[in-house]
Amino acid sequence: MLKADTYHPGDLAASDQDAWRALQAAHADFANPILGPDFARAVGEVREDARVSVFRRGGRAVGFLAYHLRPSGFIRAIGAPFSDYHALVAEPGLSAADALSAAGLTAFRFTGLLDPHGAFEPSAQVEAFAITLEGSAEAYLEALRAASPKRFKNYRRLDHKLDREVGTLRVVAPDQDAAAFAQLIAWKREQFTRTGVHDVLGADWTCRLMHNLFETRDGPMQGLMITLHAGDRLVAGHFGVRTGAYFHPWIASADPELAAWSPGQIFLSRAIAAMPGLGLSTYDLGASHEHYKRPYVLRTRRIGEGLATAATAQGRVAQLSEQAWILAGGAGAGPVARLRRRLDAIASAELSLAGRARGLATAIVARAGALEAA
Repeated sequence: MLKADTYHPGDLAASDQDAWRALQAAHADFANPILGPDFARAVGEVREDARVSVFRRGGRAVGFLAYHLRPSGFIRAIGAPFSDYHALVAEPGLSAADALSAAGLTAFRFTGLLDPHGAFEPSAQVEAFAITLEGSAEAYLEALRAASPKRFKNYRRLDHKLDREVGTLRVVAPDQDAAAFAQLIAWKREQFTRTGVHDVLGADWTCRLMHNLFETRDGPMQGLMITLHAGDRLVAGHFGVRTGAYFHPWIASADPELAAWSPGQIFLSRAIAAMPGLGLSTYDLGASHEHYKRPYVLRTRRIGEGLATAATAQGRVAQLSEQAWILAGGAGAGPVARLRRRLDAIASAELSLAGRARGLATAIVARAGALEAA
């Protein structure tokens, strides 16, 4: 008999946290730090609507689902829109429909699903990118060069040019400088504005989450910032969270005044070289921005998007709405799907009606501008 106990992440018992980590350790797909209890607890510090449902059989925890609870039992992954991956972290044999029903939930909108046990039925899949070192960093970089010799020859040329013309290049890892962190955030927000993407860092809770994680320097999950400098000048950097040897960055930004040198590409090559010194074996870049990420990975994996529903009347209504989106092209990589993902980001980041209205207005203007440019 499946039973679900639901808690705010801050109220999760230590024994349940240990059981959650044990399930993560049991399958490589669950290893990412944002799939564990420490990320859920960090989000819980800034969001009252954060929840964790613990699924038990015979009193034993067999699965965990972390989410934000919205009206009518609709849920989104914990930390969305920073939940680049999400999962029902569980033993085999627990279905999404059974889990939702046991927890009294209606529907779960997922956009970056990892599902090694086949608990869900995604409507579409996209590629995700991760750098995984199985040998030395030098061997990994050499394999990248062999796969794209012209591309990496050009990156080396730009690396030497930046080093010569701006300042001696050096990686700082870990970088705990608050001013550098603030600059990476500022560059990222400026990029959002310039490219017409919704500013997910503008909401109060996302700002507090990023700063809290940046200041987390001990415990199972820690904030990690890696930066590239040319002399004393900050050039580029990544910020995210790590658990053990696994790093998942969210903020990837660079000095826009140095765009001619492709600082983001230069940064990644040097960050890969720095991984062994940091004790990292996985540097997970997530999905999207394929043009930037694909040259640096040797293997990709598929992640799912779609809607899981409980076997209830409300669940069936939610499934009909999902089918309407799919028929309109709202799954996959087309323009309707991109618009839907943007609306998901707005709904996830903005908690007030005013914030969502501003985000929607900006999205409409950006979409109109894109159509005019086309």
